[in-house]
Amino acid sequence: MSVAGLPKNEANVLRGHEGAVLTARFNGDGNYCLSCGKDRTIRLWNPHRGIHIKTYKSHGRKVSNLRVMLNILAELRPSICVRNKVRGQLDNSKLCSCGGDQQVFYWDVTTGRVIRKFRGHDSEVNAVKFNEYASVVVSAGYDRSLRAWDCRSHSTEPIQIIDTFSDSVMSVCLTKSEILAGTIDGTVRTFDIRIGRELSDDLGQPVNCISMSNDANCILASCLDSTLRLLDRSTGELLQEYKGHTSKVPNGSYKMDCCLTNTDAHVTSGSEDGFIFFWDLVDSSVVSSFKAYASV
Repeated sequence: MSVAGLPKNEANVLRGHEGAVLTARFNGDGNYCLSCGKDRTIRLWNPHRGIHIKTYKSHGRKVSNLRVMLNILAELRPSICVRNKVRGQLDNSKLCSCGGDQQVFYWDVTTGRVIRKFRGHDSEVNAVKFNEYASVVVSAGYDRSLRAWDCRSHSTEPIQIIDTFSDSVMSVCLTKSEILAGTIDGTVRTFDIRIGRELSDDLGQPVNCISMSNDANCILASCLDSTLRLLDRSTGELLQEYKGHTSKVPNGSYKMDCCLTNTDAHVTSGSEDGFIFFWDLVDSSVVSSFKAYASV
């Protein structure tokens, strides 16, 4: 994606939540999006037409984070996905969510029914993530733990618990064999499930969001010193830092998502002053920014 192709202004406003919106996610093909917030609801939208489609209610407290099951075939071979669409492949049919009620909710998108509630965290759950095959959900909590849940089993108990952290776990990423976590203790940790190895990269600042590059070679970490840091996954080397936005202690009470664009050419993040920033991946210069909100 070139600089000219980056978003520069507001395309639409989706209204309906009765409180702060904490997370918004597009589905796999970008035709729909889901949002959640302090009004304890999840809402499904057509963002291109500005239409509210469905509301999901079951959480007893704020909904902090959600993930939609992506279409595996669409990511690997789009032509196969189109031909097999009528076969009911994994096409955004399930979602998972978490929040202040210390549980992970597993939903059927079409019916709005909660298929399962996974219980086990001792405090608020900050983040959830499906594995590649959408058979497992991994959750990250204020109780300083990661927990893995089997979506195909009728059990509501975790199949794995990682509780070696010294502070809240704020964000989680997954590969085929690894779990990556960003924590308030200032580390990005990688757990290789196959061989039972843990690697830790100390950034020296609280981490509230991590995201992998599309080629899976790098990890991007948003820290509470108003800095994004790009790490080489294989060596832990600090490759670049990105500054200009605001996300810091004591004001850093909001979780600012960060990610790379689909070509890995640019880095993007929100800011507590209501701006959205884009940086050049290589030289870390701000190539675009625009005001999205008055403030977060």
